[in-house]
Amino acid sequence: MAITDFKDRHQQGGEDNHNHISILASYAGLILTVALCTLFLIKNYVLEPFLPRLYRHHHACLSEISKRSFLNQHVAVGMRLIILSLGGYPFFATVFGSAVLSSPVAPGGKVTMGDCLIVSSQLLVAMYIFELIYRAKISVVSGLHHLGTVLVAQSSVAISVYGHKDARYEFLLCCVWGAFDVLVEFLPSLAIIRYRTALTSHHHLHFIFKFTMIWTFIGTLLESVIAMYLFGILWDQWELSFKIATPLLHIAFSAAQLHGTNIFRKMMIREKQKIREEAKRESEEDLKAKSDCATDDGSGFEIVSVV
Repeated sequence: MAITDFKDRHQQGGEDNHNHISILASYAGLILTVALCTLFLIKNYVLEPFLPRLYRHHHACLSEISKRSFLNQHVAVGMRLIILSLGGYPFFATVFGSAVLSSPVAPGGKVTMGDCLIVSSQLLVAMYIFELIYRAKISVVSGLHHLGTVLVAQSSVAISVYGHKDARYEFLLCCVWGAFDVLVEFLPSLAIIRYRTALTSHHHLHFIFKFTMIWTFIGTLLESVIAMYLFGILWDQWELSFKIATPLLHIAFSAAQLHGTNIFRKMMIREKQKIREEAKRESEEDLKAKSDCATDDGSGFEIVSVV
């Protein structure tokens, strides 16, 4: 089976005939609470004490706002690595493979694909809630993107508890958005961390920002193709509210990601300008040095033109 069998495969749902995605859906609030408490402990007792020591020559130069953003980027990288490790295989197995949400992750095991995806979704929500609360300054676009992600992800879990007929499909579609969000936004977080620690390495930063810009743009396009393909093959399945809301939400999410792409484009251009200014300054210094050499006869005395 493959993604072309997505509708029929998940319509049957394995042994689950009530459109539930996991028995852990009822405990999503508890999972989210534990994740947020863990992030608090990591922030207070790991990152805040050790980041200034780890980045000794850079951290002290940052403003308080930048320090909060810098710490948050480390949280984002760590959380995304955990989410990829936990939910990567279940996601690809259920969307592109032959598994359903009730399939065990390991043959004969009790942990299902849906269990892993539920926990992964709550970790993603916790990461965004942490960012919304902790960061001192966040753009309107990023704020709306994070709020939309939190509300949509939690809504898809909530409707599954009551066996809504579209619950399984809506949750999997949210998983597509979430998976690409984790993959696409992973590199930007690393790029911002590098930006804070290599301010004078303009060639290096130019390459990073250029690659990140291309990465986020291609990722957004792939996400749109896959999400809208799945939405299209499930068209007859959706209620009217989902037919209207889903495309609007996807446009909003894609616009936020393209906004990030544009930011890295501007950062790339800015670094390119700094490279040109640096090259111009070095050229002027070389010309000045040559001019100084031309006025020296080699004996240590300047040659004075006699008029």
